[in-house]
Amino acid sequence: MPKSAKAKAEENVPPPLPEPLAVPVADSHTHLDMQTPGVEEAVAKATAVGVPRLVQIGCDVERARWSVKTAAEHDAIWAGVALHPNEAARIEAEHGPAALDAALDEIAAIAGHPEVRAIGETGLDYYRTGPEGTAAQQRSFRRHIRLAKERDVALVIHDRDAHADVLRILREEGAPRRTVFHCYSGDAAMSEVCAEAGYFMSFAGNVTFASAQPLRDALAAAPPELLLVETDAPFLTPAPFRGRPNASYLIPVTLRAMAVVKGMGEDELAGHIAENTRRVFA
Repeated sequence: MPKSAKAKAEENVPPPLPEPLAVPVADSHTHLDMQTPGVEEAVAKATAVGVPRLVQIGCDVERARWSVKTAAEHDAIWAGVALHPNEAARIEAEHGPAALDAALDEIAAIAGHPEVRAIGETGLDYYRTGPEGTAAQQRSFRRHIRLAKERDVALVIHDRDAHADVLRILREEGAPRRTVFHCYSGDAAMSEVCAEAGYFMSFAGNVTFASAQPLRDALAAAPPELLLVETDAPFLTPAPFRGRPNASYLIPVTLRAMAVVKGMGEDELAGHIAENTRRVFA
């Protein structure tokens, strides 16, 4: 049934601010460069609800530069820089291996700025890029792993339909001291593998979706000492606001849903997440 004009209009209306968290936490993964409100407004709204720190992720060379510049201008923002796996595959397909190497060199140079607290998001995406892009993605991923270790900053992983290869490459290369599975998408068995390896698991608004019981099972199995929370804004807006614009100020909605799954008070879970965020990025 087609959506009514009213329903379509509501999709563009930002959700209301939730009740503030008593224990402040960070949004460990957001894309301010893809959001309509200005950075100042995004920071102000997030801070108002107990989310005073945002980790801004740049997914290509230009967005990485923007992320570092924005972090330098705002004390509340830290930067993560990398070539997204789909971007790595695109560059090599369109311009050749030398162009991918040059882009990776640019990311390495940008990563030297003190505002950069993470190399990411990097990893593998077999959902949007077919087999023809696998080699480029894996080569890029390996280079990012080495860069994170060289800079001694966190590695932030994008893993979509590629769990086995992501885990294998981490074993082969040796994972950095702080490794984060952004927008965790594995099952409960994989969360146990990640926990044994000491990998952090960051959950986003999709953990609230009705169809996401496997994610909730994974969250239930994950140790609180390895949990982070994120928006991946403007994507993955949590229920009951799914389909409307996502932003860092909606972190409390996701965190409260996570607390229910974990059988914990929200303040207790927020305390773990705040400490985990400090361990990973600070």
